[in-house]
Amino acid sequence: MTLLTVDAIRVSYGKLTALRGASISVKEGESLFVTGPNGAGKSTLLKAIAGVVALRAGTITLTGTTIDGKSPEDIARLGFSMVPEGRDVFGSLTIDENLRIGIGMRADKDAAHRDLETVYSVFPMLAGRKHKPAGVLSGGQQQMLVIGRALMAKPKLIAIDEPSLGLAPKVIDDVYATLLKLRDAQGLTLLIVEQSSARAMLTGGRMVLMRSGEVVLEGDARQLARGNALQKAYFGYGDH
Repeated sequence: MTLLTVDAIRVSYGKLTALRGASISVKEGESLFVTGPNGAGKSTLLKAIAGVVALRAGTITLTGTTIDGKSPEDIARLGFSMVPEGRDVFGSLTIDENLRIGIGMRADKDAAHRDLETVYSVFPMLAGRKHKPAGVLSGGQQQMLVIGRALMAKPKLIAIDEPSLGLAPKVIDDVYATLLKLRDAQGLTLLIVEQSSARAMLTGGRMVLMRSGEVVLEGDARQLARGNALQKAYFGYGDH
């Protein structure tokens, strides 16, 4: 079943057009990687889905509901949770307080507290330090924390912007192993933005490549890696 449909959306920042008719779809339970060079519109795509930036044209549908024009809070209630680039940890708050922020508007408080224990079981490092300020965590530990915070919103789809940014290769491997384990165990759907296509190729799954605000290539990540279509699309070879 298709969980998310982004259909021919356009987004502008003043006179700068960031998205030019971009379209993607995400099926329930899959992992979709969005890659491309700097300025391709990848982060803007996530912000548009989250309701942070307005559309000039096009539509976005989540779980059968048209969400363009809705507030970020309403979109979150429909099951969308985003982990932004840069992690946005509240450093002066404890790990436990950071996670409880993710409960937000949930009405099922008892279930939310059970979910908190689940997050601690997935990330035992957080459980052992839950009363310490989040600011003392390493970059990889902070990434785990914000993923855990996103899980506390009980999402159907988690979008993660550059999860490997600034992290050591071993830590990146751990982050991805955890994400895929959560996808399989909890039926999560993952929408992951990565500037490098290498992680998508290593992990497998479907990938779309964006350039200049448009989707210019789509397919199985490992199959795309076997030819030169990915490199040509990334750098724009053969456009003229």
